[in-house]
Amino acid sequence: MLGGRGAGKTRAGAGWVRDVALSEPQARIALIGETEHDIREVMIEGVSGLLAAHSAAERPQWIASRRRLEWKNGAVAQAFSGDQPESLRGPQFSHAWCDELAKWKRAGDAWDMLQFALRLGARPRALVTTTPRPLPLLKRLMADPATVVTRAATHANAYNLAPDFLGHVLDRYGGTRLGRQEIGGEIVEERADALWSRPLIEDNRVAPATPADLKLSRVVVAVDPPVSAGKRADCCGLIAAGRTDEGVVYVLADETCAGLSPQGWARKAVALWHRLAADRLVVEVNQGGDMVRAVIGEVDPAVPVVPVRAFRGKYLRAEPVAHLYEQGRVKHAGVFPQLEDEMCDFGPDALSSGRSPDRLDALVWAVTSLSFGARVMPRVRGL
Repeated sequence: MLGGRGAGKTRAGAGWVRDVALSEPQARIALIGETEHDIREVMIEGVSGLLAAHSAAERPQWIASRRRLEWKNGAVAQAFSGDQPESLRGPQFSHAWCDELAKWKRAGDAWDMLQFALRLGARPRALVTTTPRPLPLLKRLMADPATVVTRAATHANAYNLAPDFLGHVLDRYGGTRLGRQEIGGEIVEERADALWSRPLIEDNRVAPATPADLKLSRVVVAVDPPVSAGKRADCCGLIAAGRTDEGVVYVLADETCAGLSPQGWARKAVALWHRLAADRLVVEVNQGGDMVRAVIGEVDPAVPVVPVRAFRGKYLRAEPVAHLYEQGRVKHAGVFPQLEDEMCDFGPDALSSGRSPDRLDALVWAVTSLSFGARVMPRVRGL
């Protein structure tokens, strides 16, 4: 169960253990948290923990000195720290509740030891409740056909949270890397060899604002058209950005679209151009250049189209733009989760999924046009 902070993961885990213990008198359950303190204060004695999850008549006895819960029907649970994998040698279990596995310092070792101990009953199984992080162990478990994955964002439990809490964290962290992980319960990936990192993007983020608020002297809408049309075609990258007189570029919008006809994405691009009162449309014309200009002209012949053509690979085109981010000269006015996912997954071999980086391509064209002013990306000797 992957969930955001306050989504009800602890209550769900406690409820599952309660149901197992009350229905299976022979159950032997491992309770594993990051530390012994977490197990006692959160999983057992916490407001959403095991003792609170039972009625007074069915509540088990907590024997703190033995780190052991005992139910009247004979079911037993024992507490273990995920930071001490060797403590799982010896005991054996039919069930296990692993809370906040993504926080365990020795998660891989502890999980491996638990597998050898889950050997009682007809169907040994474990419940993992955690706010996710991009850990190899967690991703491996999610990919296992024997794993059932459920998700819960923080707002799913809004009824039980303080009235101002959800609004505050959504306003402050909504859509950011931290917010997607801690509120949405998402695994937010990042490659070690990517041109951009999450912290770099966060350091260059400002609140959403209009071109007038940012005092932008130029605004462009960049289009990276798909080669083909239809449901299986690549997306049409569609990014808007503007530049101040001091040379700082602000990314204003990501309206990348999929599954549209050429007339469909052209109308979307022109509408964004009008909405932001942009100066021009910057359009890549490596594929079907005449068609691209013609279809935009059919939508609105008054829109100035600046064609750009690439002679360098995507990675080489993106490198100068990444350097501008490092210099603090490109900022995101708002949050653009899908664009930022591509940026943090784009390395020398492109995206790890093999897909076309359509949003990133459009971003590169927009920033290049505003910062370097080139209509045609220059050739590099030897390429």
